Amino acid sequence: MISKPLRAAALILSCLLPGLAAGEEVAITRPHLDQTAGATSVALRGETFTNQGLVGTGSLPAGTVDFLGDTLGSFSSLQIAPGSWKRVADHYEGVLWTLPDRGRNDPAANLFFDYPARLERFRLRFASGSGRVDLVPDGGIELRDFRGKPFTGADPGAGTLTERGLLLPAPASGVGAGKVSLDAESLQFTRDGGFYVGDEYTANVYHFDKRGRLTGVIQPPAAVVPRRGGQPFFGSLQPPESGRRNNQGPEGMSLSPDGRTLFVALQSALIQDSATGSAAGRVDTRVLVYDVSRSPTPATPSAHYVVQLPAYAGDGNGGAPDRTAAQSEIRALDDHRFLMLARDGAGLGDGAGPGGAPIMYKSVLLVDVTGATDLAGTDYETGAVSLLRDPTGTALRPGVASADWVELVNLLNPVQLGRFGLSVEGLSEKWEAMDLVPALERGRPADYFLLVGNDNDFIARHCRMSGQACDSDFDNDSRILVYRLTLPKPLR
Repeated sequence: MISKPLRAAALILSCLLPGLAAGEEVAITRPHLDQTAGATSVALRGETFTNQGLVGTGSLPAGTVDFLGDTLGSFSSLQIAPGSWKRVADHYEGVLWTLPDRGRNDPAANLFFDYPARLERFRLRFASGSGRVDLVPDGGIELRDFRGKPFTGADPGAGTLTERGLLLPAPASGVGAGKVSLDAESLQFTRDGGFYVGDEYTANVYHFDKRGRLTGVIQPPAAVVPRRGGQPFFGSLQPPESGRRNNQGPEGMSLSPDGRTLFVALQSALIQDSATGSAAGRVDTRVLVYDVSRSPTPATPSAHYVVQLPAYAGDGNGGAPDRTAAQSEIRALDDHRFLMLARDGAGLGDGAGPGGAPIMYKSVLLVDVTGATDLAGTDYETGAVSLLRDPTGTALRPGVASADWVELVNLLNPVQLGRFGLSVEGLSEKWEAMDLVPALERGRPADYFLLVGNDNDFIARHCRMSGQACDSDFDNDSRILVYRLTLPKPLR
């Protein structure tokens, strides 16, 4: 359900926002703006969550060079290193790890670089009084496969190689030949300093030790594996016939606070779950749940759910939706609830330029899977059976219920952005990273800071990649927005 104040605001803005109970869709027909100056609260399953609003921001110049000498790609995912967050006098400090994706590329021109996969490390300082966030690059980790070789960002096409009995993508010739291709999109640290990385090519989740060496792989169930002609096909330049949509892999991933449950969310619907017609038919995305308490790389999901994403009209003129607000990151609150960042494809870096498509939707949703149907072990997971009742629509089959959700944070708030010299029109296209850290204030144990970061796609006037120029016509700076949230209780 959606709260009355939020429904009223949506109607004023001419956005069609029906109830958000499981099985119902949300259609955004005009730019989904929020003019609220202060705090807003929402309720989900009897508990109240409060967004205190935007309280800070900081940026990093687009032309920043990283520890390997390449233009620093920004935040496909980010996380404050476990145990590093602390309050010091009038400010906060922590170690921030960020994940760039596959490097500067132009898929339309089949242009890729042999970009080694890596994590970027920063020293972060947040002065809560002024709202200023400072980021200082501080090295990083280059990732290595089972053989100890670096990964490549190059598209593998139909090429593969086998390591430890696992079929992995690898260009057969040309750029990156003989290396495992990795399009890194989601990051999650474990308590021992190791970490998981979600890959868009395979929909695998790779487990690394704290040095960045690959130690194991969580392979997706059969329904998610991309296939053409009945065989796995990991390339991103052609859509598969079933499984994860190309360039729409595991964008969201998060461990529950107790470290026992790993959530992995696809960016939008699988091919077999996509309605025919426009891109608004990709709303029914999958969320896989793994019990990692005994093994960091379990063979099968312990649970499996559907989340219905918002759909929106790309031109913002009130017509029928023709796009899906795909999810780009999740952060778990417990073993059944998580925050999910859903966004449109408009903004700085979208290629449309001034006067292009309007920015329509960029929001953080609060999702609860308690009432959703568990698909683990069913034909929807072990085969390529579609969830759709009708191939022309997005309604789910009888007996399949999606998760409940409600909007918690709307990034498109000109009032709050304006306090920090920002505007909706100036926002980057791709907001893809998110983390929660405690406010560490006496008497406020359930207050947290939500960090939201953009992926600038290596767009910079002065860009270097693998020793070559990759200059753009403008700078798309890396940026972090900080919101303050009050949860029903502290995370455990």
